[in-house]
Amino acid sequence: MSVLDHSTVLITGASSGLGAEFARQLAPRAKCIILAARRLERLQQLASEIARPGLTVHCLAVDLGREDDTERFLSELAALGPKIDFLVNNAGVGDHGLFEESDWSRVQAMIEVNIRALTQVTHAVLSDLILSGQGAILNVSSIASLLPLPQMAVYAATKAYVTSFSEALRAELRGSGISVTALCPGPVDTEFFIVAERQGSDASQAAPESFKVSAEQVVREGLAAVESDRARVIPGWFVFLTMTLAASVPLFVLRYFLNRRGRGYTGH
Repeated sequence: MSVLDHSTVLITGASSGLGAEFARQLAPRAKCIILAARRLERLQQLASEIARPGLTVHCLAVDLGREDDTERFLSELAALGPKIDFLVNNAGVGDHGLFEESDWSRVQAMIEVNIRALTQVTHAVLSDLILSGQGAILNVSSIASLLPLPQMAVYAATKAYVTSFSEALRAELRGSGISVTALCPGPVDTEFFIVAERQGSDASQAAPESFKVSAEQVVREGLAAVESDRARVIPGWFVFLTMTLAASVPLFVLRYFLNRRGRGYTGH
């Protein structure tokens, strides 16, 4: 039987985008889904959408950008009762633009949500996963984790942490019955890009259409990777091929192309 079948799933960042799509695709298979995000009303609407006989859905409001609220949420999660079989660390914050012009609160939010909260939530549920001897963790990273990206410097760095952490934790857990997978999607048309854009910039439109993959496909490939116990998945064959080739390029060569994204590039 698949690790996804009759599982108790925790999905962070579940109020929209990939998080909501994870809930939709897991609803026919799971026995309990715990939806976590800041916007409780959105979670309740999603819970109504995915409701079916035999499925229990819990909605927990949490601001993962605040450590104190994350701790409160984890206490509430522990008191809720069901042990987590499948953790989907989906919550994330992005930004696009020159680092010097970034708003510090957004930089701090990326570090808090993308790194600290993901690590804290994983640490909180891991003991129960190990005791049960079976389960899975899916960390939503990004293709940005594979390369340093000018104008997305902090975001790419936080996602590099997610991918590296996933690989290391996966190695630690070999033989425990717990699998860890890093999902590294490219651009997806979700609310994430709207929030990440600064006034006067458009990160989502900068990506060619051939590089975009639907939220449905990203989640479908991510769940398939968990079921086959894969370490990493880059959804979309074109994105996978492009990023595999880019990641194999020596850094000193790559710097030439990265420098073209800098403010000082003149086109020569």
